[in-house]
Formats: sequence, C-alpha cells, structure tokens
Amino acid sequence: MKKEIHPDNYRMVIFHDNSNGERFLVGSTVETEATDKWEDGKEYPIKHVDVSSTSHPFYTGQEKVMDTAGRVERFKARAAKKK
Repeated sequence: MKKEIHPDNYRMVIFHDNSNGERFLVGSTVETEATDKWEDGKEYPIKHVDVSSTSHPFYTGQEKVMDTAGRVERFKARAAKKK
C-alpha cells in the first residue's frame, strides 16, 4: 500500500450485518462508538449495518419483499384490473 495516502483515522473495523448476523473485518474511516473482539482475539471498533453484500438481494440472488404497508398487493391488484 502507498504511504501517506490514507486519512489519519483509517483502521480495521468490524462490520456486523444486523439482518443475518454476518461479520467481516475491513479497513475503514467510519465513525464508531463501540468495540468488539474479532476471531484473532483483538479488540476492534464495530459498526452495525442493516444491509451488506451478504444479505442484499442483488448479491445473494434471493428476492426479498420488505413491504409492510401493502404496496405490493395494491400494485398487483391495479395491474390485474388493467388486464
């Protein structure tokens, strides 16, 4: 890696995917408040995220419908009326 190109707060951070529990360790400048132990026994800052590449439908190939307001059903009903 080139010297002197990264910001001062660049360090290894644990990202925890809240939707499936997956964790990965990546270099980042993200602001964090908590720390946690990684598999190597060391403490690292941790950032909780709702979606990552391990849970996003684009990367997993599995479609998830996250619809709590019934929008999908209303759309399908309108589409069925036009046919």
